[in-house]
This record gives sequence, C-alpha cells and structure tokens, in this order.
Amino acid sequence: MTNSLIEGRNMSRSFHGGGFFRRSRSIQAVSDVSISLSRGEAVGLVGESGSGKSTIGRLMLGLMDLSAGRITFDGDDLATLDDKRRRALRRRMQMVFQDPYSSLDPRRTVGSQVEDGLAIHNIVPKDQRRERVVELLGRVGLEPHHADRTPRQFSGGQRQRVAIARALATDPDFLVADEPVSALDVSVQAQVMALLADLRARMGLAMLFISHDLPVVRHLCDRVVVLYLGRVMEEGPVEAVFSAPHHPYTRALLSAAPSLHAASRRERVVLRGEPPSPANPPSGCVFRTRCPSAIEACAGVVPALEARGDPAHRVACIRHDIG
Repeated sequence: MTNSLIEGRNMSRSFHGGGFFRRSRSIQAVSDVSISLSRGEAVGLVGESGSGKSTIGRLMLGLMDLSAGRITFDGDDLATLDDKRRRALRRRMQMVFQDPYSSLDPRRTVGSQVEDGLAIHNIVPKDQRRERVVELLGRVGLEPHHADRTPRQFSGGQRQRVAIARALATDPDFLVADEPVSALDVSVQAQVMALLADLRARMGLAMLFISHDLPVVRHLCDRVVVLYLGRVMEEGPVEAVFSAPHHPYTRALLSAAPSLHAASRRERVVLRGEPPSPANPPSGCVFRTRCPSAIEACAGVVPALEARGDPAHRVACIRHDIG
C-alpha cells in the first residue's frame, strides 16, 4: 500500500434512521473496509444492492464523512485538509454516475456543462475553453457540434460519454465509476467499457469501478473487492478470485453470472432468504444466515481477512476447509 495514490484504511460509516415516533437507530453501511489504488489501477467493487458499494465511493471522494477510519490521497489525510487544499484536491478526483441523464442538466448545452470544471478550477483561460471542450468531446468519441446540443438530444450511450468528458475536464488522477454502464443497452455497454479502458490506459487513471456485473469487472479491473452488508468478504487479483473463489458468497455471485458460469462449469449456488437489515445485522459473520457452509461457530466471531495462498488474495471466513 506504500505506493498507493489513494488509500482508505478501516473505513466505517453509520447512519441514524427512525421516524418521529420511533427511537433513532444506527445503521452500519460500511464496517472496517480498507481499499487502496495505485496510479493506473482499476479496482472493482461488487456485491448485492445495499452492500455499501456506492457509500464507499462517496467516502473515498470526500463527498461523505467517515464515522471511523482514515483516507489519504497522494499522502494527504482528507480529514486534515483546509478548504483551499480540499478544493484543489477535488480537481483530481471525479465521479461518473449510473444514470447519465439525471446527472446532467437537461436545460443546458452539454458543452457548457463540460466547461464547468474548467471554469470552477480556472484550468484554462476563458477564451480557450471552447477549444478544450471540443477536445474533450472528441476524446470520448463525440463531434464538435455536439457541444451545442442539450442532453435530451442524445442517446443514453452518448449521454454517458458526455458525463465521462465532464469528469475528465479537470484532468483527474482518480475516477469513481458507479454502475456507469448498467443503464445502457448491451451493445452500448461494450462501447463505453472500451472507452473507459482506453482512457485509463492513456491517462493513467486510478479507477474505482462499482458494479454488479461480474463479467464487466473481470474485463476491466485488476483487482476485485467483494462486499456483503458493508463488510469485505473476499478480495484479490481478479483472475485469482474469479477462477478460485474461496468465500461462499463470492462463489454464489460467480455462479449466478451466466457467462462466467458457463466458462468455469461452476455449479449454481442458491442463497437462502434475503440479505438482513443493516440496522439489525447478524452476530459474528454477517453472511452466516444465508451461507450454505455456515456452522455454529460462525455466530460467535467476526472473521478477519486472511490470505489464502497468495498474500494478495484474502478471505473473511473461518471455514478453511472449504477453500
């Protein structure tokens, strides 16, 4: 982790819920999660809805405060930065959202929206911004005249390209892509994935790629972190985790992905029940109530992440006999 561009250590985030007539209760969205990214590296975050993926992305961008833990970017602790330094740092950290239409202002031209970052951070003089906007649109496969159109005049894939161009305007070092292709048709997904891979290679972007689509993660990422109810179940190099998953939850996710299932001839693992409420998580291993391999001891201990063979491939499970 010493060569990391961005590093989150023991990150936790809780929320307080409850209505007017109910006592407020704490909801643990993320619990003791550590993630680091080097320059040019892509790390995938996978897990079911409610696993904490988007919360982690916002924490690492400084858009949400930690309840516990620490995040450093290029050696600077985000919590200790004054307003001036935090503003300068925001230029180097950007996000691409799942729904490109809702993340763009439908009343303004896309050119003016791509230009926002240039103006806010005073990156180029005003008389050179139009030229820079055209260059950015070209980088994502759009034409100069597209700058004068509004978002409603574009297809979903084109809107996502605009959103990517807007994120690239500040020349960031770190990009969080939160389900950036899930709202797109399959053919368009492939185009946007290829674009992200190309931009990452050419710009040396560190990318946190949040997705429930495991084949996409395998194609795009170097490492993968598997989350369940705010905790890391398994992490490691993509090929190591996908070809030899150790955690029962990872196995279940992989077995449910049709293309991966066919390639590996992995037997389908069906999980029982629904994920428990984060307001009332199970004791011990949070996955134990749905785990096909759970034993009585799983209720008494929160399993630590431990290496299984490869030091970079770590698993949070006390059942060493099923790896």
